[in-house]
Amino acid sequence: MKIINLSLLALSTMLMTACATTVKPMYVSPTQYQALNCAQLSNEFDRIQQYINNGVQTAKRTGMGVGLGLGGGWGRGGWGFGPSISVNMGQSSDTKNTELSRLYGQQDALSQAAQFKKCPYIPKRQIQK
Repeated sequence: MKIINLSLLALSTMLMTACATTVKPMYVSPTQYQALNCAQLSNEFDRIQQYINNGVQTAKRTGMGVGLGLGGGWGRGGWGFGPSISVNMGQSSDTKNTELSRLYGQQDALSQAAQFKKCPYIPKRQIQK
């Protein structure tokens, strides 16, 4: 009985800590925003913030891949090498946290670009709790 109780406690602790993780910003180079002026930097930052506030939607992508290779192994006839072909088809979607991480990185890069240009207003990303 003790083992079951400890297992349930460990499982619930893992689930609670997994849900409480914060999204870290992905690195985005501020040099991609060097052509924008201070007003454009602020507008782009606000546009990204509005997108985050309205709820981030991730795009689904479908794809197909074909791979060719050389495989070897032990079979009925002894050792041997032969070609192998694999075809993969599926659907992939980025997670919401991946998209948020990219957007947070863009916002941080916009703030750095505004600071570098010595803009009077430097937008700061809102930390969500």
